[in-house]
Amino acid sequence: MAQLTIELLTDAVAGGAVALRSIMRLRPADGPGGKVFPPTYAVAAENKYAVEERQVGDRVVTTVLLDSVASQANRAELALLEGWEAEELSFPVPYVDFTGESDVEDLGRITVLEAPHRLADAIFRDSLLGGTLFRLSDVGRAITEARPGNATDLFRYAPTALLFGQWDSTGPKGGLGSKFQRAYVSEIVGLDAQVGRKVGSRIDPLQIEKASASVYEHANPDEVWTLDEAEAAKDTKGKAKLAGGGGRPSEINHGNIAPSIDSQAGGVTISEARQTAVLSLAALRRLRFAGESREAEVAARTAVAALGVAAIAYGYEADHDLRSRCLLIPQHPPVIEMVGRDGGSPETVSVDRESAARLVSEASARAARSGIPWERDEIVLRPAPKLIELLRRSREVSAREPVGE
Repeated sequence: MAQLTIELLTDAVAGGAVALRSIMRLRPADGPGGKVFPPTYAVAAENKYAVEERQVGDRVVTTVLLDSVASQANRAELALLEGWEAEELSFPVPYVDFTGESDVEDLGRITVLEAPHRLADAIFRDSLLGGTLFRLSDVGRAITEARPGNATDLFRYAPTALLFGQWDSTGPKGGLGSKFQRAYVSEIVGLDAQVGRKVGSRIDPLQIEKASASVYEHANPDEVWTLDEAEAAKDTKGKAKLAGGGGRPSEINHGNIAPSIDSQAGGVTISEARQTAVLSLAALRRLRFAGESREAEVAARTAVAALGVAAIAYGYEADHDLRSRCLLIPQHPPVIEMVGRDGGSPETVSVDRESAARLVSEASARAARSGIPWERDEIVLRPAPKLIELLRRSREVSAREPVGE
């Protein structure tokens, strides 16, 4: 199988294909028919999973959502971040640096690939670039004015926002802020899903009985609980507060837990799982770079597409440990299909970590030569004093609140 080259990718972006598609077959770590645990949703239904019938090939099967589009986008961003931190991928990654800020330096740095709303996130809005609030800086103003009809500045400073989408709803224009369509879409579903049951219990080695005493919340949070009503925290009416609201030893994690069966979130058995990732080249072609030649626009779009290809390749090597008891094993290396307009059999090409990194490098160099370079200097913001103070006050409140409230 041929490997994806910069020439093939450029031709596809220029109009030779409508989309790039990667379909990965995966199996539970314990083999075919193994049990995995999907994400749960708080709904009043037979179970807490997203189960539905889907057409797979020539048959209709019961499927379960194992990883949503939004979650997959986050994982793809973290895969790109890993490549950037390893200095294998070179592209602009603005970040807010909390290091050196007392009480909150444990946050380290939060990059555009980790912020929920990417460069339009409130974390960036409430930080300083060169001592100026981000939105009032030259870069911030350029980002605010960026539009799908003129995406040059967003491409220059945060090209991944063009890949994963961004809505500038917290900017100066509120809901009228610019919207960039998500071009990269991926999800993982389990096939032939059968919802199971989960059992749970706990034997307390101390054998503390639930009716042994009333347990109160201690007035001193460091003490956690007390049996002495005089030492208890009081509610607004001056009454001693029972620990956890019930005052049972189990509220402070002592005592037995009776055996139980959970039929709403007991995991599912599946024959296999499929990850389907689609990079819409049609969406990229709607991005315009005002005043630039067609050659430059194609080069810029190709650079964004190369980042999408890298997300697939680096995501494969990041493994698919989605959550506790949901480890999936790929059955083959990533293969990319170039989907044409005629609905015929797509051309297939291979890609790996090394070739994806080379694509990003070559595509960004071509864009720079065409007059639309990526920003090479680090874009480092510092949290504004008011954001630091908000964080400190929030943490003080959290430290005072009993667990579970």
